[in-house]
Amino acid sequence: MQVSSTYRYAKISPFKVREVTRAIQGLPVSAALDLVAFSPKKAAGFIAKTHKSAVANAENNANLRVDGLVVKEATVGEGPTGKRMMTRARGSGSRIRKRSSHIRIILTDEIEIKTRDKKKGQKKKPKRPSAKKKGEARPEEKAETKPEPSAEKAETPIEEVKE
Repeated sequence: MQVSSTYRYAKISPFKVREVTRAIQGLPVSAALDLVAFSPKKAAGFIAKTHKSAVANAENNANLRVDGLVVKEATVGEGPTGKRMMTRARGSGSRIRKRSSHIRIILTDEIEIKTRDKKKGQKKKPKRPSAKKKGEARPEEKAETKPEPSAEKAETPIEEVKE
């Protein structure tokens, strides 16, 4: 069953809100709420409010369990734009657009929640040996180094110039 919640006329540009709504689509309800709670963006507050409202609708109106819900769709539509004027140089004016948006979140219990389960017999992969210092090369790299150029010069015979 699907449950939705809509926040209309939010005083923020839809472009700014879409960045956060794209991140929560397809996530379980608790993971989406955590992601929004720790997001530093202003849009996260609007989305959190809408998300909590959708969860409350699912719990109270549709009698659904919260732990089985997934964010099916989180869309942002463009609301009405308020137009203002700002004075500019030489008696002219420019238009300021105060954008608003409509945020809609749809939750469903029809999609299965995918979790990452660790196998009991699986061991962690060993870490690769790392160089301890910046200039120090790894042991594999040391074996393949070229001989020094001074040693090559010593091996080549020097031609003597006759006068």
